Amino acid sequence: MPTLIFLPGASGNTAFWNPLIQLLPDYMDTQVIAYPDFGDEPSQPSVVDFASLSDYVLQQIQSECILIAQSMGGIFAVQAALARPDLVKGLVLLATSGGIDLSGFQVQDWRSAYQQQYLHYPDWFVSAQIDLAPQLEKINMPVMLLWGDQDPISPVAVGQALQHKLSQAELHIIQGGDHAFAEQYAKDVAVHIQQYLTQFNGLVKI
Repeated sequence: MPTLIFLPGASGNTAFWNPLIQLLPDYMDTQVIAYPDFGDEPSQPSVVDFASLSDYVLQQIQSECILIAQSMGGIFAVQAALARPDLVKGLVLLATSGGIDLSGFQVQDWRSAYQQQYLHYPDWFVSAQIDLAPQLEKINMPVMLLWGDQDPISPVAVGQALQHKLSQAELHIIQGGDHAFAEQYAKDVAVHIQQYLTQFNGLVKI
């Protein structure tokens, strides 16, 4: 079974994943990537903007894996899937843009609240303008999309758009879930992930 690598959202909060990871079987190898200069994570001289943070995340992927990504972390996951399809065998994207333009969707602006809450964090997520839509058709791996039906930041319509653009994507809705549903509804998310992982039983981690 490939390693499960978890990518947090713009808060960089690695503890966000703890409730979910605790519900997964012990035999599954898990790794959570922390973003330099976010929270208590030390800065790295090589990480100075969104692009270099993307490179940093990619460098942490050293073996066959499935990326499980929340919100803005989904952009890193999609970029990694495009750059290293030999290592990234699957994607689980939760409440993310996945790198598509959200201007055509009715989404709540999270950026001003984010800047007020995380005064001392880098502004890379706020200022990032990423458009991966033209490349999404290149992703041929199994993708599970998980969305909460009460999420104003990334509404279900965004997940539906990604499902249309990703050839092997399946969308599942968490009833009552808001943007942080992976933490609040960890049991439901764990069930979906374990069902998704059954198709990877033949893969051997290198």
